[in-house]
Amino acid sequence: MEILDKLAQSKFRSSFKLTEEDTAYIERVGVDKIRAHARDFVVFRLAPAYPENDGKQTPFKGHPVFKAQHATATCCRTCLTKWHNIPEGRDMTETEIEMVIDLIMQWILLNYIES
Repeated sequence: MEILDKLAQSKFRSSFKLTEEDTAYIERVGVDKIRAHARDFVVFRLAPAYPENDGKQTPFKGHPVFKAQHATATCCRTCLTKWHNIPEGRDMTETEIEMVIDLIMQWILLNYIES
């Protein structure tokens, strides 16, 4: 089963949706800028072995990427370990970072199209 299908089975993960404000923001800044934001959030808030405020570093609203991170279980190192087998206590590899960004963007694009 693809990871997005598994995540959709979770009541919590499937509760996240893009709002009209989110879709307007995506239209205004463009998908490339959203991907750049996702990269920044992942690199600075998730990729370190011991991120600052781990478990609380991803807000629930304020940016489409934040919602996507919660929906895709890429919001903290505990969720990355549980759902994606990315171990805590070591820096994420570039391959892992790209996988997380791709997953976030896949969720955003699927939900953007549906809105």
